[in-house]
This record gives sequence, structure tokens and C-alpha cells, in this order.
Amino acid sequence: MELSELATGAPPAAVRHTEHRIEVAAEPDAVYGIVADVTRWPQVFGPTVHAERTWSEGGAELIALWATANGEVKAWTSRRELDPVARRVSFRQEKSQSPVASMGGEWIIEPLPGGGSSVLLTHDYVPVDDVPDADEWIAKAVDRNSGAELGALKAAAEGGAEALALELEFEDSVEIDGDLSAVYSFLYEAGRWEERLPHVVSVNLREDVPGLQHLEMDTRAKDGSTHTTASVRVCVTDERILYKQLVLPGLLSLHTGCWTLRRTEDGKVWAASRHTIRIKPEAVVPVLGEGKSVADAQEFVRGALGANSLATLRHAKAYAEAGLDD
Repeated sequence: MELSELATGAPPAAVRHTEHRIEVAAEPDAVYGIVADVTRWPQVFGPTVHAERTWSEGGAELIALWATANGEVKAWTSRRELDPVARRVSFRQEKSQSPVASMGGEWIIEPLPGGGSSVLLTHDYVPVDDVPDADEWIAKAVDRNSGAELGALKAAAEGGAEALALELEFEDSVEIDGDLSAVYSFLYEAGRWEERLPHVVSVNLREDVPGLQHLEMDTRAKDGSTHTTASVRVCVTDERILYKQLVLPGLLSLHTGCWTLRRTEDGKVWAASRHTIRIKPEAVVPVLGEGKSVADAQEFVRGALGANSLATLRHAKAYAEAGLDD
């Protein structure tokens, strides 16, 4: 995730350096491919809530990242230089948040003599001078996130196609004859879902930083069971709300999603809910019963999430088409 990257500027003498390593039983090119493809990071790295490429030219790119660090959500932009031949990716934050004054580093993937790969993740950073305990906060975040990321990279690379087979991506959508801003308001105001959505039992929404929401929610499935989840939501524009669940139902090891709105040529609104989920194979039998498979679990989760998503979209549709403003 490169939390490893926050701003630029401070005297060279103040720079701190860290290194974290891991060995991976996978080919270097496969490992490099995971590091290079930032769009897959929310599915690979636990701390990464959302990542997107905003510009690229040759081997250079700008990426926008939202990730958790020491229990907080941070957002920053980084410039990356990719070298697929040497299997190196260097990064330097162009815009970041306190308590980091500057941060950069490098991913270095090398082949091991007996097969597999050695991965080195380096960081250099400078803390903000006038923030108490900034140095300790950054050191803790870099160490924790680097360890988590390298472990996740190892699992993803070694899991290969088998790990990907546990994932499922799907989408539900509706067409709305109403104002796009009204639909967005309904989705953005998740703190009111308890009164607006029948499948939401309770909800707690916190937004300490504009556009970054922490959502805790109890929802009721079609079979009557109740599930507690906690998510971070990134509300970047009035047409997208992206999220990642940090507290998951028992069957899942991953759930990311996106609410997307788009104006159609005939003046209506296309509203969609997209999910990416990963089944936790060891939970299939305990949750669903003997004889059930990963495919059964995927079908079950698709049905449960799809039903709740469609219910939310249909209530948003009714809200917008009625011209409600409460």
C-alpha cells in the first residue's frame, strides 16, 4: 500500500530509513505484477481501502491511495516509477497528510538461487517537526503496514489461480427517473439507513474528515440472520462511493464495493452496486453445513448482498423519484 509514502521536503539529515523483507515461493515476475498493478491492491493488501491510477506515461504513474494506518484512514497521492526488467517499483508521495512531512521508498523483487523470490520493501520518511510523537506514530505505522503488506503479497503470489477462484465480482443496477444528487444523498447519508432501509437493524456513521466515512452496521439477511459489519467509505465525487469492509461476516475474508451513478442520454440515472468478495474456505462448512462448497458459499453471499444492494437502490429510486428532501 505504500503507507510508506507521505509528502516531500525536510533536511536530508532528518530522514529515517527502514527495510522489511520476505521470501515468496513464486516467480519474481508474478510477484512484481502484483506490486505493479495498483488497481488490485484493495483485494491484496488489508490496509488499502481504495487505490487508483490517475495518470501514467511510459514507466511513470501517479496513484491516489486511501488506507488505514494505526486505526486511522489516510489519503495521499504518489508518483511511482516502474521497472519491469529490474523488477523494481520506486515511490514518492507528492501530497500527504500529517504527521508525515515526506515519504518514499522502493519495492525490490529478486530471484532466489533455489527458486522463488526475495522481496525488499524500503522506506525513507521525515516526520512533521511540531507534531507530538510523530516519529513514533510513523515508525509504528510503517512497521505494522509493511509486515501486513508483505505477508499479503506472499499469500496472493503463492495462492495463484487457487486464491483467485475464491473471489467473485458482481453488480446490480436500477434506472431512476429522478435527480442524481438526490440518489447520491440517499447513499451518502448512510447514517439514516436505519430509518430508511428495512434490512438495516442499526447503524453508526462517523465522518471525521470530509469524504471519509466510518460505517458500522447491523443488517438482516433473507434468512432472518443478522450480521455486523464495519466499513471505511471513500466519497470522492458525487457519482461514486467506494468502500471496504474491515469487519466482515464469517464467510468472507474480503469485501470491497462501489456505488456508481451515471446520467443516461435520456436524462435518467443509472445506479449500480458492485461487489468484490472472497470466500473464506475454512468457514464454508461451519456456516453453511456439511456438503457445502466454495461455489455454494459464493452463490449464498451473492444472493444476500445482491438482495440488500437492490433493496437499497430501490429505496434510493423511490426517494429520488418522489423528489424527497428530508
